[in-house]
Amino acid sequence: PSSDIDYFLETVEVGRVRAATPGEVEARLGEVTASLVLCGHTHVPRSVRSSKGHLIVNPGSVGLPAFDDLRPHPHVIETGSPDARYAIVERVADTWIADLITVPYAHLTMASLARHRSRDDWARALSSGYAKSTQASRVSCLGL
Repeated sequence: PSSDIDYFLETVEVGRVRAATPGEVEARLGEVTASLVLCGHTHVPRSVRSSKGHLIVNPGSVGLPAFDDLRPHPHVIETGSPDARYAIVERVADTWIADLITVPYAHLTMASLARHRSRDDWARALSSGYAKSTQASRVSCLGL
């Protein structure tokens, strides 16, 4: 709610990315009163219910299942699958429910297009769901 750059449901630490703790989620919610909060940015599909009953949903990504970033520390985000991700959210009685959907699509065609446009990083992610091809390159990206 306070940033479209900072991750909401994940926390980046030196050398790793982890799920945000319940306390971190509550702090990031701040004074939000909406019962449904949608977020993104990490492209990792997740839904979390806060202690106050908020449903926080990251639907995932239709077209980029993995990437690396330098902010706030070098890190890699990977879903491990090239499939497209989205969510269907609906209100049932007095609560929100979310279905996180995974759908195969012509990801190799999109990977080829990315490669043709000189985006080898996206081509790798689109074809595999991984940002780096080996553990050694993951460690290198993290600066370890």
